[in-house]
Amino acid sequence: MGQAKREGRGVPRTGWGCAVVPLAGVATGMLGSVLLAAAWRACDVGVNGPANSLALVLYGSLLTLAAVVWWGVIVGYVGRRSLPVALLGGPAGAVVLVWTFVALLQVPHGYSC
Repeated sequence: MGQAKREGRGVPRTGWGCAVVPLAGVATGMLGSVLLAAAWRACDVGVNGPANSLALVLYGSLLTLAAVVWWGVIVGYVGRRSLPVALLGGPAGAVVLVWTFVALLQVPHGYSC
């Protein structure tokens, strides 16, 4: 169980990506939801907390799915060929995802901040 399998061009495959991808995707989704909640709280968006929470759960789950796909591609495809590129590309892509997420949903229609 502890031995790495050799596949393809001699790159060892250990399975560490199976743990990293979901954790990194969920962490990215949580970060985006927390930042969006802070932006909404600063702008007094919504009528109450539960209404905002439902929207944040929906938007956060969509961001989490996108982030899991991103991390899966980076770790599964790019990480096999070049680990330094994967280590730089994963967080860079996550930052772009969260930035876009917060920028698009920061101030809903009808609110001025």
